Amino acid sequence: MNGLGNFLKNKAVLRDCKIYQMLRFAARKKHVSFHTPGHKVGKWDITELDFSDNLSCPRGCIAEAEQDIARSLGAKNSFILTDGSTSGVLAMLYAAKQRGVKRIFACQATHKSFFNGCALMGITPVLYPQTTNDKIPVLPDFFAIEKEFYEELALCDGVFLTSPDYYGNVSTAALSAWRNYCDKTGKTLLIDGAHGGHLHFDKALYAGRYADMWVDGVHKNLPAFTQGAVVSARTEEWGEALRLAVDIFRTTSPSYPIMASVEYAVKYPENLLLKTSVEAFETSCSRVYFGGDWTKLCARFGPSAFEVEKRLGKQGVYSEFCDGNVIMFYLSPATALRDFQRLKKQLIRLFEEYPLPVISVSNEAENTVQRISGMPVFEKGTKKEWIEIEKSVDRICAIRCGLFPPCTPLLSDGELIEQSHVELLQKASNVFGLVDGKILVYKEEQEKENGK
Repeated sequence: MNGLGNFLKNKAVLRDCKIYQMLRFAARKKHVSFHTPGHKVGKWDITELDFSDNLSCPRGCIAEAEQDIARSLGAKNSFILTDGSTSGVLAMLYAAKQRGVKRIFACQATHKSFFNGCALMGITPVLYPQTTNDKIPVLPDFFAIEKEFYEELALCDGVFLTSPDYYGNVSTAALSAWRNYCDKTGKTLLIDGAHGGHLHFDKALYAGRYADMWVDGVHKNLPAFTQGAVVSARTEEWGEALRLAVDIFRTTSPSYPIMASVEYAVKYPENLLLKTSVEAFETSCSRVYFGGDWTKLCARFGPSAFEVEKRLGKQGVYSEFCDGNVIMFYLSPATALRDFQRLKKQLIRLFEEYPLPVISVSNEAENTVQRISGMPVFEKGTKKEWIEIEKSVDRICAIRCGLFPPCTPLLSDGELIEQSHVELLQKASNVFGLVDGKILVYKEEQEKENGK
């Protein structure tokens, strides 16, 4: 590596980046590496040396960087993560558990790290279903959720939101309503803002204005290296709880290039010209879904979505994900305006070539909030087996699995596998929870014993 400046190109921003400047000055010195990492190149990719500070106990450039980040994000404390937003979600749940959260209210369409964290910490997730409109996930109405799940909410100590979600749904009204509800009831509010680090430019939509603790996955929507993230707390009490938690879940060998890129990304300027251009397209084109976050460009192709995704890939144009209906293109302040303009022209041509099918019968129930139906309950130790996914229709799923990304469950433990699930998992480019084309199910004799 000739230097991080090859990748972090805004020189004005770099002048104010403490970790980058430390590495830059160190790179000028003679450096013979008898320390990790094993590539022995030294200079930019180093370890904790006498001049480089220590993420586990920062007192120098890393401490200054974290203080700057906290000020930018409006946090009491912010902690750099080089293990992705997942480690931040785990740390938040651990801190919440230590401060008395035992049951937490969340949407079914929440990242798998939330479910893993609840299992690790012994927190019980209480779930409500995802609301959709024309097969696109949308924000559920807070008052409808509160009314329908009043009893379940009353039993919870905390609320876990994803904002913005994977389709760019974000709302000041919804966030304010949840914050007011938590203030009124004394519940803890955690927000997975992994896809919204750029929203610190717009505090009204930013998770940090509302949450007790929140995660920013800055590598997703700001110019940071993969796995760069930040987890933050709004008060001194939550900050101390989070400080102890991140020490458990963060690596003891953090990447200095990733840390430098996180600081750089948070300090990166807003791209108003690009934002305005994208929003104009998203709000004017009927085939583009706009949920409030301009960086999530959701193009609707219906049953042709996977075909279009592969066609674009052959042209070297790669989207974030395809769910079999929508292709989502991820933008950021670092996206070149000319690249967006090229994408816009391609999409307009493809919209003409791939018209959406006419649906004669509307599904009015799709947009309503439905109570979660009862699922089969199995005793611990129930026998399971891996079977070919094409043979799994009408079997009971024994694992959490889905499309990757967005890494939210399409199927969870105890759910009936339907033909539509199988087709989607087979068509998707990437999935999670499957192994060599097989899915984990409960053995049929056990299903019968449990009244299937």
